[in-house]
Amino acid sequence: MVSEKLARELNSQMNYEFYSAHAYLAMAAYCSAENLDGFANFFLVQAEEERFHAMKFYHFLNDVGVRMTIEGQPPVNNDFASVLDAFEKGLDHEKEVTRRIYNLADLALEEREHATRTFLNWFIEEQVEEEALFDSLIQKLKRIENDSNAFFMLENELAQRRFTAE
Repeated sequence: MVSEKLARELNSQMNYEFYSAHAYLAMAAYCSAENLDGFANFFLVQAEEERFHAMKFYHFLNDVGVRMTIEGQPPVNNDFASVLDAFEKGLDHEKEVTRRIYNLADLALEEREHATRTFLNWFIEEQVEEEALFDSLIQKLKRIENDSNAFFMLENELAQRRFTAE
């Protein structure tokens, strides 16, 4: 049985995942405005993934009999100095998501709520991948610096990214 406190925290995370989707849409909008459609595609796919994550929480909460509350979202950052800046802010955001997921897992473990703990394992593994992906792209962007050919190749690579529900 999910406690009231754990239900509240899971609901909060669901809403934070929706917020994450908005944050990535803002990054996509920045890239689109800069005519960097491959990078924009990366962030659009990222936004889709975040909505998918939010819906995983939605369905889990529904399955365990918790009525969700959908909350309004605070404004997201829409200002970026560069593509690199957008990715660095994305990595910072993913680190915050990881912190939140870990706190949820700790609470579920504390409360011996094993169904929730098992559910959260997927997110723990997902966050390792998310942080590694952002870090890898940041390192690539730093390495290519002003090499427009390498930048173009990376943008083309990211234009191929597609969302697949896992």
